[in-house]
Amino acid sequence: MDAAHFEKKLTSEVIFEGRVVTLTKDTALLENGKTATREVVHHHGGACIVPYFEDGTICMVRQFRYAMQQELWELPAGKLEQGEDPFEAAKRELEEECGLTAEHYTSLGEFYPTVGYDTEIIYTWVATGLTKTHMHLDADEFLTPDRVPLQKAYEMVLSGEIKDGKTIAGVLKLKALLDEGKL
Repeated sequence: MDAAHFEKKLTSEVIFEGRVVTLTKDTALLENGKTATREVVHHHGGACIVPYFEDGTICMVRQFRYAMQQELWELPAGKLEQGEDPFEAAKRELEEECGLTAEHYTSLGEFYPTVGYDTEIIYTWVATGLTKTHMHLDADEFLTPDRVPLQKAYEMVLSGEIKDGKTIAGVLKLKALLDEGKL
């Protein structure tokens, strides 16, 4: 598909380079011939998993998020290391955060959580045929996994109780696929 609109990067300067993100200040050529400054957060992306049990529940985690200064309900997920395969990362996060492994994985695709200034892509799968194993969280990670009926999670999305974008997307996509008989 040909794009109707475009911007072309002319220059890029690294403003900050951290453990999780790099921030650049770019000059972009606009389609009208003028230039504009664009600040871009570069992120390696993330992998998200929706653990779906035969009884209609999903495993979500409650985790304090420093940037938002509150505990949130989320699907298990983690950031990718540079060059890391997203599918392998999703399987790792399922075991690390929920203490589960799965027989089957179905892709829910990818989405861009913050397109205005961030390069992050989140890749998402549904995991089924779940088996209990052992959690092994990172040293600086504190969370509690909990099984929630998918219908309840859907209601939590609609009421605004679930605010995390990847969790909203994962819950809505899974429910839609199940309602349409595609999963």
